[in-house]
Amino acid sequence: MNIDFNKTDGLVPVIIQDEQTLEVLMLGYMNQEAYDKTVHENIVTFFSRSKNRLWTKGETSNNYLHVKTMHIDCDNDTLLIKVKADGPTCHTGSRSCFQTDYNQNFIMQLESIIADRYENPQEGSYVNKLRNKGLNKIAQKVGEEGVETVIAALAETETDLINESSDLVFHLLVLLREKGLNLERIAKNLEERHK
Repeated sequence: MNIDFNKTDGLVPVIIQDEQTLEVLMLGYMNQEAYDKTVHENIVTFFSRSKNRLWTKGETSNNYLHVKTMHIDCDNDTLLIKVKADGPTCHTGSRSCFQTDYNQNFIMQLESIIADRYENPQEGSYVNKLRNKGLNKIAQKVGEEGVETVIAALAETETDLINESSDLVFHLLVLLREKGLNLERIAKNLEERHK
């Protein structure tokens, strides 16, 4: 990357985003040395303006930010780093330094939770119970929840529609995982259709 550190007195802003949910987790700053260390270790290191030194996020909490992708803006003076966080990003214990009311992309996080249940089965987990019944049962549940969503939309309360829609989305995510697909593939397909 051709980062222009000179434009902003040696420091560039760095936006940290969860690679799965796309939630913005924090903003920090890097100088050339912090950037080089981040690239070399694949763990985000900033230049701390208050400490006047390099600072690896997680060096005291062990809540490291593992680099998944890095992108530079069109002016070559701001970075976007998508990460997998080991834990809460904010020093307050919150998942993000921005106090949003809820995780706007929880559906993507739920997809990750379902994938984890597939990779690390847990006794009593509904995902694993459903998975053990096989593809036909998972597909049947998506159909059932689709019908229940339509009924709720036509003849029930808003709360019923929200609950049935939630059930439908959840079971669809399980079906996609069972078939080896994910939301990214669906989103890319929808984006292509939109063109």
